[in-house]
Amino acid sequence: MTDLTVVGGGIIGLAVAWRCRQRGMRVTVHDGGADDAAWYAAAGMLAPVAEAAFGQEALTALMIESASRWPGFVAGLHEETGLDVGFDPRGSLAVALTGDDLAEAQRMWAYREQHDLKVRRLLPSAVRELEPALSPRLRGGAYVPDDLQVDPRRVVAALRAALGDAVVPGKVTELPPGPVVVAAGTGTAALTGLPVRPVKGLVLRLRGEPGLLQHVVVGYADGRHVYLVPRADGEVVVGATQEERADFAVTAGAVLELLRAATDIVPELGELTLSETVVRHRPSTPDNAPLLGRLRDDVYVAAGHHRNGVLLAPVTADLIADLVFTGRHDPLLEAFAPGRFA
Repeated sequence: MTDLTVVGGGIIGLAVAWRCRQRGMRVTVHDGGADDAAWYAAAGMLAPVAEAAFGQEALTALMIESASRWPGFVAGLHEETGLDVGFDPRGSLAVALTGDDLAEAQRMWAYREQHDLKVRRLLPSAVRELEPALSPRLRGGAYVPDDLQVDPRRVVAALRAALGDAVVPGKVTELPPGPVVVAAGTGTAALTGLPVRPVKGLVLRLRGEPGLLQHVVVGYADGRHVYLVPRADGEVVVGATQEERADFAVTAGAVLELLRAATDIVPELGELTLSETVVRHRPSTPDNAPLLGRLRDDVYVAAGHHRNGVLLAPVTADLIADLVFTGRHDPLLEAFAPGRFA
């Protein structure tokens, strides 16, 4: 017997189910595919400052709130499972390779400073003191202390361990009886009729000796945008392309685009082994903001997180769990109502 069905076994669905179970609810999670969702490719940047964009003030506020909840989320998972999820609070570096790149980066930094987001601008020499492997060609950079990272694959493994046999395999083709939370990523469209579309992204994983980089690096390289996420074991995640496509092809051009930008920023990355190429599809909406809240009767939605599913997992889980359990509609949900595109 179950009090709540969650459709979707990605990081959002699992997080919602975990928080609901912590509130005493009996939960069943239908997981349509072990590793086929966007979280499997995600680098795990918890970067509300790096992801803040013009005209998305409500989304920026939600991302900042969720980032503040990640330490408690990690602590709770560790307490229940004893598993390490690769949480790293050391902040990130934003760097610019050319004069034009620096102008673009400074425009974004100024926007973030206007919203009281912490950005400490640095001279090229100061950037390279923090990360000696960075290219000597850099024109400037900034330290962003509030950006964090986790390993999404480890987070999902910990959530699955916490939920145990509440997670059942199998693809859902029609909505089960409510109450139900639809957190099915790009599959949300077929189940609800909501406008969630796939946006293709390629991510690379390189492997070498640990210690090449100490911080997440967000780079602007001759007009190209790239991020580099180092892991303690020597892996460096490089991402990501963004295409309005639904195929899974790994093209030589996309790999070249990412590697060229990455090695322009950190030349030594060219010596690492290319250990994995992964294509997955971000669940995106017309305004690239998530769909959060009650759709109708006992049907709730937690989907459409675009680039920010990992970052937004804790706040999404808390808000949806509170809504389902108590009926309380938090003001943070207002801007993300599932029916706003009707």
